Amino acid sequence: MQTHAVIGTAHWVYLLGVAVIVLTMIWRANVVVPSIVATFLVTLAWTHSPVSAVASIFNASFTAARELFNIFLVIALMTALLNALKVLRSDVRMVEPFRAVMKNGHTAYFVLAAITYVISLFFWPTPAVPLVSAVLLPAAIAAGLPPLGAALAIAIAGQGMALSSDYVIGVAPGISAKAAGAAVSAVADKALVLSLITGIIALVLAYFAIRKSIALPDNGLLERWQAQSINGELARVEEQGTFDKAQIARGTAEGQKPLVTDAQIAKELATVDGRREGWSKFFAVATPVAFLCVIAVMVLAKFGIGQDLKGGAAAALVGGVAAALMICVAFATDKMRKFLDVSADHVTEGFVFAFRAMGSVLPIAGFFFLGAEPSLSSPILGVSAAHAPSLLFELIQAAQGWIPSNQVVVAFGVLIAGMITGIDGSGFAGLPLTGSLSGALAPTVGLDSATLAAVGQMGAVWTGGGTLVAWSSLIAVAGFARVPVFQIVQTVMVPVLIGLATSTLCAVLIWH
Repeated sequence: MQTHAVIGTAHWVYLLGVAVIVLTMIWRANVVVPSIVATFLVTLAWTHSPVSAVASIFNASFTAARELFNIFLVIALMTALLNALKVLRSDVRMVEPFRAVMKNGHTAYFVLAAITYVISLFFWPTPAVPLVSAVLLPAAIAAGLPPLGAALAIAIAGQGMALSSDYVIGVAPGISAKAAGAAVSAVADKALVLSLITGIIALVLAYFAIRKSIALPDNGLLERWQAQSINGELARVEEQGTFDKAQIARGTAEGQKPLVTDAQIAKELATVDGRREGWSKFFAVATPVAFLCVIAVMVLAKFGIGQDLKGGAAAALVGGVAAALMICVAFATDKMRKFLDVSADHVTEGFVFAFRAMGSVLPIAGFFFLGAEPSLSSPILGVSAAHAPSLLFELIQAAQGWIPSNQVVVAFGVLIAGMITGIDGSGFAGLPLTGSLSGALAPTVGLDSATLAAVGQMGAVWTGGGTLVAWSSLIAVAGFARVPVFQIVQTVMVPVLIGLATSTLCAVLIWH
């Protein structure tokens, strides 16, 4: 027989902490300090020990780091690989052939979206935006696609569709699943489906919104685009962001300049000396082929073919392939002694990027883990698992009578909660909250926690990841496309909202 939890001071302090963090996100301020303070106060209320409360500040981030370190490692290794490829200019060679497909503005729109999606799926949108913008964006504009249309294609496919599923690198589903107490693969699979539904709807609706402004191919369009400027708007908007995502995106674009003509691309590729040119071409083909093989292994495993990739095995496979490729690229680039040093430098730079991009999430995740299952809260509180609470679950249990039993209402509630947490411009900072809510609410309405976690992930990442708020990494997209950032937000908002509403309904209907 299920016993009702006794709601004490610690529960109310935890609830107050959640409310303060959400309000801080709405105010677009950084939530790291509120998360640390809330962790201290909740532990003090539960243990009545100032020593344990102070220790919990460290324990919360340490617990989150221990649970999520595989995510940091995959980001670091993928970034290390991309940095190695940049030395050989294999990154440019990977996307350059698609310029020939852009015969007109209509095909350019969908080619931009497709290439941005694929690159963002493997390397995240932050490196994808500069690469696509430097090589493919000028060709798309010359083909007749307006800069706004190019910005929409890049933002929806990269910051929205690819990042919201994060299927290959697995950062978002890893955080959501851990907070919800669900399997990472279950959240990742469902998030992939929901992201495709949302993204395809948003892409099509956005295309119809800009279709009439598509012109005939003309190099004069490119000249006019190059003469445009944003008049300092991006700098003003950037000050409103909290996670410096635009700076991270621009950091990956160091030395990346628009390659307008084929002659400029040829000149760029000519910087690779003759000894390395063959390797540059080889890895431009070998890298996507290797990761397509990884995807094939992951997909076949779903059907029971080959090795079953349980737990973090999929992320480990991605990270292992990235590390192996990085070493091979570095070996082909430099001599033996230098190659050893350069490989280590690439890994170090990868970790720097990983912690710049995700380090702030650790104290936030630590606080929400404090309200999750006892196995996560016990090391933070410094008590045994038998004496550790499940604060959020117990609060939901106590309020069960006031929670609507309708699955659609609860699913949209989690979606809206995710969108609210994304207002700060982060996208990932709210995933511990939406994951924890999903794990607590799912049993009350008979939905799978992985389903609700995927829905909340859609709301948080599509909003804060770089589509619905101007002070996110959408700033970088606007800067490269030379389009006012608020114009992108105004145009993309309705298509994305319709896509999110549709995918949420589909989640309930398919996985109820």
